[in-house]
Amino acid sequence: MKNSQRIYNKFESLWKKYNEHPFVMGLADGSLPKEKFKFFMIQDHLYLMQYAKVFALGVLKSKDEADMRLFASLITATLDVENAIHKSYLKKLGLSNEELARSKPSIVTDSYTNYMIAVAQKEGIAEIMAAVLACSWTYKLIGDFLETYPGAKEQEFYGGWVRQYMGKEYRQANDLMIEMFDRFSEGYSEEQLQNLEHIIYACTQYEYMFWDMAWNEKMIEKM
Repeated sequence: MKNSQRIYNKFESLWKKYNEHPFVMGLADGSLPKEKFKFFMIQDHLYLMQYAKVFALGVLKSKDEADMRLFASLITATLDVENAIHKSYLKKLGLSNEELARSKPSIVTDSYTNYMIAVAQKEGIAEIMAAVLACSWTYKLIGDFLETYPGAKEQEFYGGWVRQYMGKEYRQANDLMIEMFDRFSEGYSEEQLQNLEHIIYACTQYEYMFWDMAWNEKMIEKM
């Protein structure tokens, strides 16, 4: 069994619970208030800026050019593809680039991204992939769910966001990350695999907290 399959078997039930969250359901049926979505998109933009730095640490720790290029491609996908739709939506929602630049992370965003960066700084590249995989894989699964939800991808407002996570480009990037995770963790001991599971479990909990934060619009700024 590949290590990614072991991870999927362990966390599938937790990841699929995201589909029941009122925020995700609001995206599915179009009932999500736009102010909640705006709050989410601001925080997710701030999250993605730090998420890209985790991949940058993968470039730093790679041992050959091919892996450096793979990590660099994931930085590009994060900044130029995924984050681009965030900026597009925020413009539709009336937020200027200057206002976005002044935005502050919530305590959940701050804690989550600091955790990922700490893992990436002190551990190896398999652990780096573990730190980013919960986010990527769960959004892919949300995309799978929304693809089956009647009318979700045809919505006038949220349809673009929905289609992004069921799109070929996003799924290919997620498949690449799974392949990298398997390759970098090949030959790991049981103790090392349990550490990877711990990292993914922590990020899985942070992901659910992120949905809760967005739904409740909880904002605690740093002093």
